[in-house]
Amino acid sequence: MKLHLEPVTAQNREEILRLGVLPGQKGYIETVAQCMEEAGEYGGWRPVGIYDGDLPVGFSMYGFFREEYPPEGRLWLDRLLIDARFQGRGYGRAALEALLERLSREYPEKDVYLSVIEGNDVATRLYEQYGFRFIGEKDIHGEDVMVRVWDGNLIVKTLAF
Repeated sequence: MKLHLEPVTAQNREEILRLGVLPGQKGYIETVAQCMEEAGEYGGWRPVGIYDGDLPVGFSMYGFFREEYPPEGRLWLDRLLIDARFQGRGYGRAALEALLERLSREYPEKDVYLSVIEGNDVATRLYEQYGFRFIGEKDIHGEDVMVRVWDGNLIVKTLAF
């Protein structure tokens, strides 16, 4: 596995738009097209394709939102999707690691927020393995918010909520 993240551009947009989840997972995440529409409406999102070599295997987006969460702002990891054809091969875990590593470089010492739909137990377990914890908050779509707190050395801190 040679996983890397690439910005979604005019050159790779169509292949990224073809990515999707299994039918039973469609209620857990927006389509890539919906994500790209949201990213186009609000420039704070940074959509990325998840690649194994030259092969697109997934999609995610992230962004830092200061105005919406004053005074410190919040760093959001959003919409981690592994294409149905590539699920069950370790791509989700590897993609999450790659995304967290990128976020730590681009936004040092920032807590990372994400949200999950109730019942998405597979995603919740994965996020919990990487230190994310529920904080008793809902996002603007009614999803449960999780946060991963770390210090400058990326050591996960235990949260008491």
